Amino acid sequence: MVPVAHEVVLGIDIGTSGVRIVALDAALATRAMASAPMAPPETSDGRIRQDAEVWWHATRAAFAQLDLDGLDVRAVAVDGTSGTIVTVDDEGTPNGLASMYNDVASDAAGAAVAAVAPRETAALGRTSPLARALDLRRGDARLLHQADWIAGRLSGRFDVTDENNALKTGFDPVAREWPAWIERTGLRRDDLPRVIPAGTAIGSIHPDTAANLGLPADTVVVAGTTDGCAAFLASGASTPGDGVSSLGTTLTLKLLSATPVFAPAFGIYSHRIGDIWLAGGASNSGGGVLASFFSREEIARLSAQLQPDAPTGLDYYPLTMAGERFPINDPMLAPRLSPRPADDGRFLQGMLEGIAAIEAEGYRRLASLGASPLATVRSVGGGSGNTAWTRIRQHALDVPFLPAMSDHAAVGTARLAWRGLGHAC
Repeated sequence: MVPVAHEVVLGIDIGTSGVRIVALDAALATRAMASAPMAPPETSDGRIRQDAEVWWHATRAAFAQLDLDGLDVRAVAVDGTSGTIVTVDDEGTPNGLASMYNDVASDAAGAAVAAVAPRETAALGRTSPLARALDLRRGDARLLHQADWIAGRLSGRFDVTDENNALKTGFDPVAREWPAWIERTGLRRDDLPRVIPAGTAIGSIHPDTAANLGLPADTVVVAGTTDGCAAFLASGASTPGDGVSSLGTTLTLKLLSATPVFAPAFGIYSHRIGDIWLAGGASNSGGGVLASFFSREEIARLSAQLQPDAPTGLDYYPLTMAGERFPINDPMLAPRLSPRPADDGRFLQGMLEGIAAIEAEGYRRLASLGASPLATVRSVGGGSGNTAWTRIRQHALDVPFLPAMSDHAAVGTARLAWRGLGHAC
């Protein structure tokens, strides 16, 4: 008797240093995973560029490592680094090197966008993909984002993007259109891809690609998202009020909301995921401040001695240098880390309490700007495993703490692939 294959979808995460692929079943369990490294971008003359073929080479290398034995692949979706762009001809062939997410546009291109763009758009600034697109223009070339181009290599279509990747290129997620003001920058809207919601089926995989990658000929290619949105979805968050705190070098908060929030002064804008919104902000506080005083080993040793149920009352605002944008917008805000007690454990606890207070204020700030109130929190990043810090944060936030489903962005992208097949994942 021939065993029945398990139906799965694939999420492909094009990261900054490599590609990861996850096979996810309908119960959101990971059935297979593989990754491959990627050559770094080229840096010269102050620009950060990369040959898009590097992305595809790493994708194929990851597929070569992926064990799909006993698995029936039904769909695939791709996420890419937010803001990485490339211009292509009608056949999808790049016209030159791609401009990476951390590349910087020319002064003239940045000024052209600033002169016409509304304040609430995410396309402002010299790092915005819209400004950098002006530097890449060549004739009738079409602009694509990194995830779009990889999806195009899978489907054969190089004319579509998703609402999340399009946001920083000037897409209006409320009106769901490329706004007319974009053409006043000098970029035609005809040069931009058609935008569809993340998690929407694009079409079937190209027959040659299916054969080369060992995928079924009827595999559906689904519109993906950005790496940041994918990482959020990987946590398992799905309902307005679900928050995800990333406790890395900096503190980043993301919150699902029934309504969008756009607050340029705080660096806040909203991605659209179906009929709900993902808003967020980033503080300059976070684990980087801790690392400026203690080694990782010292933090682990001291954390085991903390008393999270007995607050220190030190009222710190931990920063490595002056300046904060969220939840306080003050470029001159000075670090507040005194008085410093003689006991290192008490000093560390005071800093952890300070970052937890910033986290709580951040979610309150999002709600005051119109987002759904915080209802639950999931934690990711290096600090999420610190049990003493978790207890301190529970006191500060006073909402249920839920486990994150995964910290792999590819899992979140795979959830979108299921959505493209009509599953509510």
